[in-house]
Amino acid sequence: MELKDIILEQREDHILLVSINRPKALNALNRAVFDGLEYAFGEYRNAHPELIGIIVSGSGDKAFAAGADIKEFSSLNAEEATALSRRGQLIFQQIEDTDIPVIAAVEGFSLGGGCELAMACHLRIASEKAKFGQPEVNLGLIPGYGGTQRLKRLVGHAKALELLMTADMVGGAEARQLGLANHCVAPGETMNKSIEIIHKIATKGPIAVANCLKTAQIPFGQDGYLEEARLFGASIVSDEAKEGIDAFVSKRKAAFKRS
Repeated sequence: MELKDIILEQREDHILLVSINRPKALNALNRAVFDGLEYAFGEYRNAHPELIGIIVSGSGDKAFAAGADIKEFSSLNAEEATALSRRGQLIFQQIEDTDIPVIAAVEGFSLGGGCELAMACHLRIASEKAKFGQPEVNLGLIPGYGGTQRLKRLVGHAKALELLMTADMVGGAEARQLGLANHCVAPGETMNKSIEIIHKIATKGPIAVANCLKTAQIPFGQDGYLEEARLFGASIVSDEAKEGIDAFVSKRKAAFKRS
């Protein structure tokens, strides 16, 4: 597939780098970016089972993604806008459903659709100069790519409402305190921290990691407990668990197999 506005680079350590490449537009999300994300987390991921993790970033140091491309909004009617929102939601859900860790390396602005993209990733590494926010109300709009739902999961209901209604931005350190970011690092270090975390996760059981990602996304309630119990039961008899348990008992390092 010929990609426009997205760069894919697979490192020798089997980490896929997905970079939004619209620096002059502060990496704003347009249709071509969504096409690239859909391909990266769909066809490309499925064709490369050797991948151990994916890092999403923005070109340059000014922005991860400074929002949606508002110029594409001006001619939309209600039906077209609804379809655009649903497509964004489905692609971001595709990212969240990925069975290997997906980390957003956030340098600079992560606003609107950019913040929604970062929240769709499993983890977020923020630069001290990062700025997160959902400023849609400034345009008389609301977030359309899952922001109203994921933000409250990460920072809590009341704080999410405050950020959604005031359009206030939070820096990297505050994002870390709120739970919006996992780590806050020096500018230029988000990629290195992301790679470090993926390498650490890659030493664990890959099926167990995938199951953690799957069960943690189920809304709180009985269904989540039931699925957790089912997958725990299935994993206890797996070759992966047998290796992990034997390594623990034998006081050696586990040698997990990857596909």
